[in-house]
Amino acid sequence: LDEIDAVGHRIVQGGDLFEKSCIVTKEVEDGIESLCDLAPVHNAGHLRGIRAVDALMPHTPQVTVFDNAFHSTMPAYAYLYAVPYELYEKYHVRRYGFHGTSHRYVSMRAAEMLGKKPEELRIVTCHLGNGSSIAAVKNGKCYDTTMGLTPLEGILMGTRCGSIDPAIVPLLMKKENLTPDEIDTIMNKKSGILGLTGGVTSDNRDIEEGARNGNKRYQLIEAMLVHQLTKYIGGYAAAMGGVDAIVFAGGIGENNPHYRSRVAENLAFLGVKIDEELNQKAKRTSVEYDISAPDARVKMLVIPTNEELMIAKDTEELTRGLCK
Repeated sequence: LDEIDAVGHRIVQGGDLFEKSCIVTKEVEDGIESLCDLAPVHNAGHLRGIRAVDALMPHTPQVTVFDNAFHSTMPAYAYLYAVPYELYEKYHVRRYGFHGTSHRYVSMRAAEMLGKKPEELRIVTCHLGNGSSIAAVKNGKCYDTTMGLTPLEGILMGTRCGSIDPAIVPLLMKKENLTPDEIDTIMNKKSGILGLTGGVTSDNRDIEEGARNGNKRYQLIEAMLVHQLTKYIGGYAAAMGGVDAIVFAGGIGENNPHYRSRVAENLAFLGVKIDEELNQKAKRTSVEYDISAPDARVKMLVIPTNEELMIAKDTEELTRGLCK
């Protein structure tokens, strides 16, 4: 343990208390704990990790890197919900967004790949895996994102339902006599791909194989995912006044040329056009690819995300001079 100079932690929910990475103090720990209601599974686990380091390495500096910090640049008209304003003031009910460390990394790498400054670009970043989110990155800053108060909102995911009509929640609670915790479990752990397959699988690799073999339900799930991707990317392009690049990252984003092809075809009207040979090559390689066709007006990139690198960089920067 004495070989470790500093420890960096990824914290899912920093609420509106933490808008950038910071050194861990008692006040920071208390702040993270106060936000457990917004991310009960994640933040409680993060605190256990921080406190374990406190106990084992009391003189080793720690840094917290907040998953929602990148999204703190969203304008109020993007992060507010149309619920009574006093509920926002009282309970901080608003859009926070997540996967920010990933969106920050891949948008930065996209600018480098394109030989541009982040401030010159409008990018849509798609972090797609068991948990998925999409972000509109305008001039190097997050403009909007699909996840909300919690990681439940947005595109359909492995076990999460994504965005639905809020009236579904009280309806099911009444019909099925469910408690708040029970409906939360259904929406977070029994929905999404898992729910649509009737509890069979939450793994997109199974969906891809089943769809290829003619399973109609699995083909429907693929169509739903492609439709939602198209809708969010197109919507963000409109909101930003255009788009220069679309980035795919995460397990599904990096390893499914099939989805990228269909999304590119749907967004051809924007100037998206890909080189199908490069698209097929960019699969399970952990290599960055520009899969755009030479005459594409909008670039499509495949960039393996590296959240650990971002955490390490922030930790090194903040603890420089503090390490033993």
